[in-house]
Amino acid sequence: MSSAIRINVETAATAYPIHIGYNLQSTLSSEIEAITQTGARVAVVTDETVRGACQELFSNVLSEFPCFVVSAGEPSKCIENFGKVIDFLAEEKLDRGGVLIAVGGGVVGDLAGFAASSYLRGIRFVQVPTTLLAMVDSSVGGKTGINISAGKNLLGAFHQPISVYADMQVLDSLAPREFAAGMAEVIKYGLLADEGLYRELEAKPLVSSKDERLPEIVRRCCQIKADVVKADEKETAKLGGRALLNLGHTFGHAIENIAGYGEYLHGEAIGIGMAAAARLSRELGYISEEDVASVEKTVEAHKLPIRLSKSLEIPALYEAMGRDKKMKSGFLKFVAMKSLGVALTTSEAIDRAILDRVWTEVGASNA
Repeated sequence: MSSAIRINVETAATAYPIHIGYNLQSTLSSEIEAITQTGARVAVVTDETVRGACQELFSNVLSEFPCFVVSAGEPSKCIENFGKVIDFLAEEKLDRGGVLIAVGGGVVGDLAGFAASSYLRGIRFVQVPTTLLAMVDSSVGGKTGINISAGKNLLGAFHQPISVYADMQVLDSLAPREFAAGMAEVIKYGLLADEGLYRELEAKPLVSSKDERLPEIVRRCCQIKADVVKADEKETAKLGGRALLNLGHTFGHAIENIAGYGEYLHGEAIGIGMAAAARLSRELGYISEEDVASVEKTVEAHKLPIRLSKSLEIPALYEAMGRDKKMKSGFLKFVAMKSLGVALTTSEAIDRAILDRVWTEVGASNA
């Protein structure tokens, strides 16, 4: 297997490494040892599935630290569990020098990261992503948060980790559905900023953790995100910037909200969202029908949906989109594809008739 790769994420206030490779436990152990030698207290947050699947990590590296375990799945990213994690940190007497280690997928990373951002007005945390989706997206860049009834990730904070460990070995235990969900974000990076990556996935889908291309493709995705975060950490650019990383997400988040969190994995909702974004891009005159077909074929080749399995009502989806964080200046901004591999944010309100057509084509209805 390939040797470990290290890339750096830089922001105005901090910088930290992303370690990508196989068998990273010794590197993680060394960092934790250095932390504890300063007298800092360490605690861990994970979920039930990860706790069982990564027994070696918990036995060899994390055994001496208190561990808070949540149920697996999107519903755990909630206010109730946020409060429980905060109470856990207080009970374990972490002070401002303490470090929280998030071991899990995007749900655990977002929940633990938000707790770390809030407890004592901010303590350090380490991301140990255990899903492909978390490795290439949610563990990098400092967005943390939880869901509320009004929508996804509407309560949160920007709080950068001090390091990220993307150990490819843990992906071998990932269920095929979860691996496919992660590939939605990989495809997204190709479509928004790396046509070469997209064309590679189009020609030869990546459907297994055993694929030798995986570490380099994870690196490419992380580097794209690191570059975007460096330029626009808190998504304040009027056009483009970090908002480009939301390709397919305005549609996808609405689907998750209205279908009910957990009905679709995040990556599955984003698969449908990318199909919708491609159709919107066609409607706006940027890409061709052939390009739309290419996107949908590539998404499907990675075992992801491009249509709703059960029809959702368009008015409800609009209502969910209206509560989305991407609502600015009185209208909803979308990310479209100027071409496959180049994205842009819309600068004007999109006509309702266009959005109706897009939603209808991916399986929603006005009924």
